[in-house]
Amino acid sequence: MTSLGSLDAAREVVSGLLGGGVRRVVVCPGSRSAPLAYALAEAEGRGLLELAVRIDERAGGFTALGAALSSGRPTAVLTTSGTAVGNLLPAVMEANHAEVPLIVLSADRPAELHGTGANQTTEQLDLFGEHVRFATSIAAGESPSSAVRTALSAASGLLPGVPSGPVQLNVCFREPLVPAGEWEPSAAGWEQPRTEGFAYRRPAVAALGGLPPRRTVVLAGHGAGPLAEAFAAAHGLPLLAEPSSNARFGSHAVGPYRLLLDGHPGEGIDRVVLFGRPTLSRPVTALLARPGVETALFHPRPVAWFEEGRRRERLVADLDELSDFAGRGPEGWLDMWLIAGAAAQESVDRVLAGAPLSGPRLAQLVWRNARGQLMLGSSNGIRDVDLAAPPPAEPGARVFANRGLAGIDGTVSSATGLWLGNRVDTTLFLGDLTFLHDIGGLLLGTGEAEPSLRIVVLNDSGGAIFGLLEHGRVGGDDGERPSAAAAVERLFGTPHKADLRALAAGYGVRHTMVRTTAEAATALAAPRSGGREIIEARVDRSGLRGLHERLRAAVTESVSPQHRFGYR
Repeated sequence: MTSLGSLDAAREVVSGLLGGGVRRVVVCPGSRSAPLAYALAEAEGRGLLELAVRIDERAGGFTALGAALSSGRPTAVLTTSGTAVGNLLPAVMEANHAEVPLIVLSADRPAELHGTGANQTTEQLDLFGEHVRFATSIAAGESPSSAVRTALSAASGLLPGVPSGPVQLNVCFREPLVPAGEWEPSAAGWEQPRTEGFAYRRPAVAALGGLPPRRTVVLAGHGAGPLAEAFAAAHGLPLLAEPSSNARFGSHAVGPYRLLLDGHPGEGIDRVVLFGRPTLSRPVTALLARPGVETALFHPRPVAWFEEGRRRERLVADLDELSDFAGRGPEGWLDMWLIAGAAAQESVDRVLAGAPLSGPRLAQLVWRNARGQLMLGSSNGIRDVDLAAPPPAEPGARVFANRGLAGIDGTVSSATGLWLGNRVDTTLFLGDLTFLHDIGGLLLGTGEAEPSLRIVVLNDSGGAIFGLLEHGRVGGDDGERPSAAAAVERLFGTPHKADLRALAAGYGVRHTMVRTTAEAATALAAPRSGGREIIEARVDRSGLRGLHERLRAAVTESVSPQHRFGYR
């Protein structure tokens, strides 16, 4: 067998990527990965793919993840050997649990250099363990074609019983690592198995008459998709949809639903139909575990976020069977939810209007003005939207969030990648700690494409979410242990004095400061002018726990027995 030179092997890798549908690759510079970098540049020069260069591998990994999410195509990230590969672990972990087709191209030293103390040499195969669907090391001189094909099939969810997700191709290269000869790359693809999506046609009203009346709600978790909205509408059922479900719209959607689950009308629920993955609130978790409530999860294909037998819900793959389980809403059931939801939304709006600018109020403004793509950071940002943002009649933006593991890392880079994936205006809403955690994601090299990205930062100088959890009860000024307040603030609140305006200037990004609701509304309603901008909203988190208590009290009062209408 003829041994391939490093550049020839790299060109085979790139040919396989092109044939498997890869059109974007994030390149993190390095010497050992040079053969792949040169081959990718040759393909880009012929208009066959697009490269983005990032010097930080963690940012590069999340950039590729975002591009894969928005484009729906497998997207690759290239690193050199050593610690460079390890920096991809957070993005790979997220891609695993979120089923994102992320291709890790890790360059490596040849076998004869391993175990010798050679520079930047470590065991890279299986570095990502169970977080990848497929991993292989291609020895120096060997043809990579078969491995690339298998990796792309695994990443795209085309292997039987294997959900889509990240893969690793560890490619060993010997010197020389520089180009030689000419190459005419081609995007001719190998025949890929066809995958069928799940469609749902709303049944005729007469057909619903044959279903039993049941007090069922449709719960749309992360990634549920518009199918959840269609199902709820077809069956006359209330829709309780998280923002990143992409089902939070339509005439059956209830906005501040999580404030209604513990009382009226939530106490009347008998059944729950679940689409997607619920990730945000304890009231939802409690509902799914409530004794006497039957639950079913639409499960038409293998997924990565749970193991069968580990969840309580009945798994249903057939929509007709799911319809039989859900039944149809009895007379007054949907109206009761919609009336309670409207009353709750009015109460939320009234409380927020009478308070200083806050996370929930800013979330409403972001939700109202976002178009194209909207990414929501973990922590309070996505929860503020879930709490306060009213469902529109039609979707205003396609919503993304890193809910696979709900980490705050890589969020700026992920949003940048979303734009790279399809060149659609993108808005990112996140907190200050999430922003600072990925501040390096703002770094773009000279000549790199600058996204149309509006970054809205809720800056409350720390981690406000912990004040809404048990730690707020322990350490607040009015908490159970006032002596612990300083420790809670330091260890959980993590206050800082970072100057976001100066950071924005350092990275060449426009910056606007807002401190009031009116200023925020004006800034968010302003038309896009291209490029990147940061809208920083300065707020005080000290009163956030009290604000949430007032919201709960106002909603409870608005749907109390003397205010109830419709179904009982």
